[in-house]
Amino acid sequence: MRVVFLGTPEAAVPTLEALVSAGHDVVLVITRPDRRRGRGSDLVASPVKRAALELGLRVGYRLGDIDVDEVELGIVVAYGAIIPAPLLAEVPMLNVHFSLLPRWRGAAPVQRAILAGDQETGVAIISLEETLDTGPVHLERRVLIEEKTAETLTRELAALGASALLEVLATPELLENPRVQAGDATYAEKLTKETFHVTPSSTALIALRTTRLGGAFLFIDDKRLSLFAAHASSAHVGEGVATRVDGDVLIGTSSGAVALDQIRPEGSKTMSARAWWEGHHGLDDQLAWR
Repeated sequence: MRVVFLGTPEAAVPTLEALVSAGHDVVLVITRPDRRRGRGSDLVASPVKRAALELGLRVGYRLGDIDVDEVELGIVVAYGAIIPAPLLAEVPMLNVHFSLLPRWRGAAPVQRAILAGDQETGVAIISLEETLDTGPVHLERRVLIEEKTAETLTRELAALGASALLEVLATPELLENPRVQAGDATYAEKLTKETFHVTPSSTALIALRTTRLGGAFLFIDDKRLSLFAAHASSAHVGEGVATRVDGDVLIGTSSGAVALDQIRPEGSKTMSARAWWEGHHGLDDQLAWR
């Protein structure tokens, strides 16, 4: 099948690679333009662009680059922009979406599922419509969330989505007979800086889930402390207090204590919370955190 592929982040790469491996003719890859990153502000290509070039595929940045007479189908995976209705009218498109629709329509379905404490999530292969993630479902596949981080879960869903899409493309019954979404819709709003800020008023459960997102942080002694791994503790620690108990570095939340495992102090490298505490604080110290 002659397809145009639209995607940007690392999570979209497995589907692109799977399409090529399965023999589909990817005539064009549309991705977001190179962005300036890092201290040197060097232009950096998206993961999808890098993968496409390695596969010898043609890359474009504008939807207007699509020749509607050249392709039979569009495949969209985390492209990062809305596809306008006039283009959808000319090129039917399938979307690999990382949730069990209609739950978690929108920009951050994996992270919102973790924050909400969902037991399971999955991927849905849907036909794109003008409205956000409302299209009929051709196939869905489910996975347990358990204690997975957002990074681990996204990798799992990316691989699952790639295989599910190939199944839909290879199965006329699935491709031609999608079902209307059923159930209550929820929306996965974009993540903001405050989404990742763990505060004393957070519950221990929310603090742990936020840490699993990647990018979580708090402040101790007015210095930012990035959180990479943590676990629940049965120790009693007052809300807003950071201390060390039986070798664990603990923070007290509104509903109990959380033990910090891997952290990165502001201006330093990633290390164990225990090593950081021993290098900066005494055994009996109690500090305020926010």
